[in-house]
Amino acid sequence: MSGDYRALPSVDQVLSGAEGQALVAEHGRAPVLAALRARLDAARAAIRAGADAVELAAGLTPALVADLAQAARSGLRPVLNLSGTVLHTNLGRALLAEAAIAAAVQAMANPLALEFDLGGGSRGQRDDHLRGLLCELTGAEDATVVNNNAGAVLIALNSFAQGREAVVSRGELIEIGGAFRMPDIMARAGAVLREVGTTNRTHPRDYEGALGPQTGVILKVHPSNYRIEGFTAEVPAPALAAIARKAGVPLMNDLGSGSLVDLSRWGLRREPTVAEAVAEGADLVTFSGDKLLGGPQAGFILGRKDLIAQINRNPLKRALRLDKIRIAALEATLRLYRDPDRLAERLPTLRYLARPKPEIAAQAARLAPLVGAKVAAWGYACAACDCESQIGSGALPVDTIPSAGLRLTGPGGDAPDRLSARLRGGAVPVIGHIRDGALVLDLRCLGCDDDLLQALGG
Repeated sequence: MSGDYRALPSVDQVLSGAEGQALVAEHGRAPVLAALRARLDAARAAIRAGADAVELAAGLTPALVADLAQAARSGLRPVLNLSGTVLHTNLGRALLAEAAIAAAVQAMANPLALEFDLGGGSRGQRDDHLRGLLCELTGAEDATVVNNNAGAVLIALNSFAQGREAVVSRGELIEIGGAFRMPDIMARAGAVLREVGTTNRTHPRDYEGALGPQTGVILKVHPSNYRIEGFTAEVPAPALAAIARKAGVPLMNDLGSGSLVDLSRWGLRREPTVAEAVAEGADLVTFSGDKLLGGPQAGFILGRKDLIAQINRNPLKRALRLDKIRIAALEATLRLYRDPDRLAERLPTLRYLARPKPEIAAQAARLAPLVGAKVAAWGYACAACDCESQIGSGALPVDTIPSAGLRLTGPGGDAPDRLSARLRGGAVPVIGHIRDGALVLDLRCLGCDDDLLQALGG
């Protein structure tokens, strides 16, 4: 009966049946109809190739259910980040604090006084919700916010160096993720790139010799995603600020990741803080919101009041502005920095970065036999191991943090790749990294043991 198409149900038979009606109620008639027709076409083709029609008919509805469930599943699926990179750009960078999540939910569910002055009843400014906190935490005169740090650099350069020169050291012409390069951003801003110094050494005289009537801005870029070591020299920010003041041009300091607190307090390598950059004399400071700050994606611009006012008058500001949801989440995140003693408890990014290795190692020892029992059925073995975490997203690129995890091994040279693909295909994908012939699951960012056990199958 392999060639008997009559074994297959008609479209109407499926849609009028109890299971078909349940699928229509859940997914809608049009998606069910499209998926059903695709399945019937595939079944007819299989029958023509010699497949058994009765078997295909029996499996039609289960296959239809699976197809519709797969189509309804969002591509933005939660995953377990066991990659060893805390701020993983491809996994969405910083996790928001509970206070920020609650603020974002409230903003989504209600009208807000976003650009409305409740006191005077007139139109307000959306930056007002963040300006006071940013100035308080950094010592800046004024502040504004756009959608990300690349946007912050773009609008600042466009405001002060369009058709004019932006002077920058050759050693600071960085490339960030996705092959976005600082010279390309400068070109889109309308700035004329004026390189000074060499890749490894730049001196005050290099900047001084480049300044002239066509200079619009001096740009300093913090090398947050690389290090140049050895025979090097750079001009410190305070000295560069003095050169800029003497020439009467603004100094812009792009910190990249940007930190509001001294990370060495939690045992991490010290990064320059935003407050320090302001105090060192930068006229403008730019940095990200979703990296070391631990908030949603945003680009901050802090500095002199007159320069911030000029940026806010730039037509690009409207194109780059934040929506109410991110503003609400940012405000809640910034408020946490008013209480630095409890910051690591409340801010997930800092909590994961500061998590001590002994605690992670104890978790690895607990999980190793439990995970080993699950992956043994797949032909793999599991053992607790030491590993090294990294901050990610360009922050402290050559520094690692001692951590612990699980080392999964199996037969064959492609065993790590096969297991990695299997774990990525689960209901909750598990993301690890392959190292030395094994799949390593770094547990630094695993809050609860059960999260991993359930992702592996209950």
